[in-house]
Amino acid sequence: MKSIRRTNRWRGVSAVALLAGSLGVLFSRPLVLLSGVVGVAFAAYARTAGTPEVELDVTRSVSDDEPLPGDEVRVRLTVENVGDSTLADLRVVDGVPDALPVTDGSARLGTSLRPGKSATLSYTVEAERGDHEFDPVTAIVRDFSGAIEVESEIECETILRCVPKLGTTVDVPLRAQTTQYTGRVTTDVGGSGVEFHATREYRPGDPLSRVDWNRLARTGELTTIEFREERAASVVVLVDTREKAYLSRGDGERNAVQYGVDAAGKIVTKLLDGGDRVGLASLGPETCWLAPGAGHDHQARARDLLATHEAFSPTPSEEMFYPTTRLKQLRKRLPASSQVVFVTPLCDDFGPEVARRLDAEDHLVTVVSPDPTATATAGQRFARTQRKHRVSELREAGVHVVDWDTDEMLGVALARMARVGGGFA
Repeated sequence: MKSIRRTNRWRGVSAVALLAGSLGVLFSRPLVLLSGVVGVAFAAYARTAGTPEVELDVTRSVSDDEPLPGDEVRVRLTVENVGDSTLADLRVVDGVPDALPVTDGSARLGTSLRPGKSATLSYTVEAERGDHEFDPVTAIVRDFSGAIEVESEIECETILRCVPKLGTTVDVPLRAQTTQYTGRVTTDVGGSGVEFHATREYRPGDPLSRVDWNRLARTGELTTIEFREERAASVVVLVDTREKAYLSRGDGERNAVQYGVDAAGKIVTKLLDGGDRVGLASLGPETCWLAPGAGHDHQARARDLLATHEAFSPTPSEEMFYPTTRLKQLRKRLPASSQVVFVTPLCDDFGPEVARRLDAEDHLVTVVSPDPTATATAGQRFARTQRKHRVSELREAGVHVVDWDTDEMLGVALARMARVGGGFA
């Protein structure tokens, strides 16, 4: 695609040149007359200049097309003049995806190119989760006078796929809401398990391994030991992807949604590895829904959604968000026995309201909250205080909250929750 336009670089030169020539004749000043003649010559040349013939070939290469989040990727773009004309003024801008910040070098180049010659620019981007397709290269060429420029978009297909390694070595907090399937969540129901629950009178058919032989030897009574049953949970990991959730501590730093999606990936993987049935959903303008399931294929599907679905984009969506409608849709989709792990920065009152409503509707909620607040200014300190107040209110309402300082690993926040005894079944 090409567009041709005049730059109006020499606008007004003709009038000034004619004025200078007239003054030179009137006052018999040869130098003034000569400057007017030169001006007229430049104006005439600009008006008769032809459109530059632009024939460029571009090649883009990356040091790693499947990096991990946070990795630095070196991009090299080579531009070759495959035409027969010299390009006196060539400006090139590479189509870097918005989600990939340039950390070193520049994605722009200004040069001149003779036929058959090439020029190269290189820069470094920081990888971010997702599939990132580079936009076409923009090339702007001006003729020798600068009066006419030709802008071209040159396709050069390059896709950077960044899929994080998921999983955490620390148990994920779950509530005592389970399915009938065996799993890792300890319940108040007696049966088989590892934690002592109670003893009862022996019944024919009880396993001999569960007979209380010590009591039989001591009192002569035949009793059976019951343990707390461990069952699997049905969990939906819900990520807050509203525009208001895209908060960060400073320019160039990762926002709360990016941290939240990373956390969701680790939680989904850990729960699936533990035998639970896990689903995935977004709460934002773009809808993503994966019903609770299990198995390697289901885990691969969840991992792919977190990496590539537009709902989990590192930048906010421009679509409209209707909170009441989206929350209604979510409540209809949630299975009756499912609890919710809600990943939200608690940046406004809507997040806590969602957590309380779902918890009140028998979908026990655990909030995992990456903290995007800072303390550099009075406004930032006030925002941090407000967020702490929301955390306290949720805990007082019986909702378990993992308050995650993003300067530390997610596993540290989960382990701290386990030590204080909150948030676990």
